[in-house]
Amino acid sequence: MTNQDEAVAVPPLTLAWVSRHLEVGERIVRTEVLYGGITAEMRRLTIGTRDGGTRDLVLRSFVDPFYGERAEDWLSREAGALTLLAGSGVPAPGLVAVDPTAAHCEYPSLLMTHMAGRPVLDDAGLETRLPLLARQLVEIHALRPAVRLREYAALTTADTVVVPKGADAAAWAAAINVIRKPAPPYEGRFLHRDFQPGNVLFGVPPSGLAGARITGVVDWAATSWGPADLDVAHCSTNLALLHGPAWGLRFPEAYEEAGGVLDAAPSERLYWQVRDGLACSEEVQSVVRAWREAGRTELTTRAVEERLDAYVTALMDTLG
Repeated sequence: MTNQDEAVAVPPLTLAWVSRHLEVGERIVRTEVLYGGITAEMRRLTIGTRDGGTRDLVLRSFVDPFYGERAEDWLSREAGALTLLAGSGVPAPGLVAVDPTAAHCEYPSLLMTHMAGRPVLDDAGLETRLPLLARQLVEIHALRPAVRLREYAALTTADTVVVPKGADAAAWAAAINVIRKPAPPYEGRFLHRDFQPGNVLFGVPPSGLAGARITGVVDWAATSWGPADLDVAHCSTNLALLHGPAWGLRFPEAYEEAGGVLDAAPSERLYWQVRDGLACSEEVQSVVRAWREAGRTELTTRAVEERLDAYVTALMDTLG
């Protein structure tokens, strides 16, 4: 029997669905909310096994009606990605079950294996983690799926950019003009499409962050096909907002040092960097909320907006 006092946070239909995908004799003994996500509600489910031990699964549910219409696409895409990644060498969760249309659960849901480790969003140890992030992304981009994925989504337009209050108006106007142009031609790659520190798990040994290693990459709901530059730009933007603009500017170099290949033309590389920076302008508040829940309480909306302004301005300065 499921311990209802501990598992009451999971709705009954979803509990029943999860239970149907457990081994004979297993039961849910504990649930824990996982913080730091933006679009979905995440829970770790501790499963009591027949031999008296435990194992953990992760339940992702799209409970917010705002994301409901996109949940089917996201969960179907993630299920496909996790199936493809099995045995690839890229550390990703294993798919257990998916209910993208909420045919069985209260909300569209996906059940997967739990991966050891945790996201590390602190400034300390970033010098060590940066090349690890770069190498992991190079490995992801090296995947060659038998069936080509759908094309990437741009996520922003010149008309939807939200210019932060007090931002460098000239720099932002120039940046917006950059993405008014057609996207440069590119050689397609397998993209995670939301590769950033919050979606990378590190195993941190007792010796501290200096000995950290990547144990998992999660949140494959936006997996798509597109330019490596776009994934690199997205991680760069997140690094700039989490740790300061200089770190965002350093990441492309780290990616190339790890063996990755970016667009050779500086102006075309800039296009992808600017596009992602501007796309982030539309979701600063939701990003900040997730980071503050994860412990970075000093990152206020205003502080992140100021970093975004400094980063976009620095990118435009590279044009000379």
